[in-house]
Amino acid sequence: MSRRARGSPSWAPRSTTETARWTEGMGAEGTRAMQDSFDFIVIGSGSGGAPVARRLAEAGAEVLVLEAGRDPKGVREIEDPSSWFGLQRSAWDWAHDYAPVPEVLGRTIAIPRGKAVGGSSATNAMMWYRGTPADYARWDAEAPGWSFDEGLPFLRRAENWAGGATDLRGTGGPLSIERSSTEHPLTRAMLAGGRAMGLPDLADPNGPEPLGVALGNFNLKDGRRWTSADGYLRPMLGRGVTLIPETRALDLVFTGDRATGVETTAGRFTARRGVILAAGAFETPRLLTLAGIGPEAELARLGLACRVRAEGVGQNLQDHPLLRALNFRLTEPFGPMQGNGGGTLTIWKSDASLPEADLLAFPIQGRSGVPALIEHYRLPDQGPLFAIGLGVMRSWSRGRLRLTGTGVDDPLDIRPGLLTDPRDLVAMKRGVEALLDMVTGPAFAGLFAGFAAPEGRLTGDALDTFVRRGCSTFFHCCGTARMGASDEAPVTSRLAVRGTRGLWVADASVIPVIPACHTHAPVTLIGERAATFILEDA
Repeated sequence: MSRRARGSPSWAPRSTTETARWTEGMGAEGTRAMQDSFDFIVIGSGSGGAPVARRLAEAGAEVLVLEAGRDPKGVREIEDPSSWFGLQRSAWDWAHDYAPVPEVLGRTIAIPRGKAVGGSSATNAMMWYRGTPADYARWDAEAPGWSFDEGLPFLRRAENWAGGATDLRGTGGPLSIERSSTEHPLTRAMLAGGRAMGLPDLADPNGPEPLGVALGNFNLKDGRRWTSADGYLRPMLGRGVTLIPETRALDLVFTGDRATGVETTAGRFTARRGVILAAGAFETPRLLTLAGIGPEAELARLGLACRVRAEGVGQNLQDHPLLRALNFRLTEPFGPMQGNGGGTLTIWKSDASLPEADLLAFPIQGRSGVPALIEHYRLPDQGPLFAIGLGVMRSWSRGRLRLTGTGVDDPLDIRPGLLTDPRDLVAMKRGVEALLDMVTGPAFAGLFAGFAAPEGRLTGDALDTFVRRGCSTFFHCCGTARMGASDEAPVTSRLAVRGTRGLWVADASVIPVIPACHTHAPVTLIGERAATFILEDA
């Protein structure tokens, strides 16, 4: 059997002249454009790849970072926080989709993933929300060594928090983090609405146990988006880090069981000490599978020789179901969007008996909805509307992804299982009911002018249908190459790929259980810790 039956590829190797131009364009002064051998190669420049590359370089290693996307530095729609909605399905997006399934009424759901220097930190909602000790206790149960106390020094090390250093928060780190303002009327209404729900004010949602209503933390610097590349990579270019954008990783190169390089659209690069996969929860399992590391039956189906039998690759896919969104008519227009269009977090329990909060709501200064919801309710593009998104943050549903072929551009069959566990549907319906009560109460009296989507209160099958029609992704896909102590986990607790040497994973793929937060901060933690493990183990 051949290693791979690649079809007619849409890629072609780039010239070394082009490689030189990319490197110089990133400002990597002093790097050797023709160099093709490095201590480490990092595939991906996002939330996990940027920190691991920087920390390895700070320890004296020569690091090559490969990024499939372009450099967004100076691009207005990237840097302007109010423009992030429009980045979906743009040139900055990988354009992946979740496959249609009955639980979401047979809809295809777009799942944005950043294709840019900085990865999804260049296209996301900029939220810095780290999760709770209970989240990391779940990780630690599967992958010993990942408790909150063990991770906290690395989270603090990453932060440059505008609120100042505390036992829980850090300053002086690469990532600029600012608190949203209370100036917007929707922000003030959400804060008052949370209090009306009986929730306390939270000084900081990144505290020990968030339950309440708070101003969000955002990766902004002086009001502009601040990506992982801005904080971690750009200061290191020419100081141990070489970054080549617009370069697709095609295959991993092995010598025996050791990863020794990467085949790319710019040719082959050699890794003297190892390779780190930080391509994200979709592209990392693709690369593992193409390298012969995956479920035995899947490799056989694709015509690939089995290098390492790893049944967990592509399995355990998780995402938070997000309702996009509850839409309401507004008494008068807000004017220009402020910040990222949101500003607050409302964090509460769908059931008072739960040990931890499982719901999160946030405001949107305008219309918001998946295409099916917008079409069904005929929501106008412009007009006096506001919306509230609702996420189930302790979701139970699980799914998987599969390759449809061995070409690098072949679509992935991605099925996260949204709402397949009935507990997620129940929680979301309870969240809808609570938010409708809040918006029709005194806190929103100056803003609420009527329902838009839904057109009124819902019960029974009508509420079920509304939730299924509006259910989308919270962009928090993870778990497809989970870490753990068990031999069934493809990745060890120290982030090494089982059955190989010199190969690690430092992205959302390794998350064993999805945390009740946005995944940018936890993946930054993974990247920070990956460097420590690699330097000790390589």
